[in-house]
Amino acid sequence: MERLLTSDFSAARLHLERAYHYLRGNDETSRDACDALDLLIEAVVEEEHRRPAAGVLEFPQPAVR
Repeated sequence: MERLLTSDFSAARLHLERAYHYLRGNDETSRDACDALDLLIEAVVEEEHRRPAAGVLEFPQPAVR
């Protein structure tokens, strides 16, 4: 049986933001890493706030006479 694991996006975002904070250098590597972290943080935030797809309710059809 396969287990469905869910991600803790808020914890992931916290760690990514912390990593961003530690990369304070003005060197090219730090700037490139911060740019990459920006993309990751944005993707995690989008997934964190995504709402599940709404289901469609079927309404009963009137009986044909």
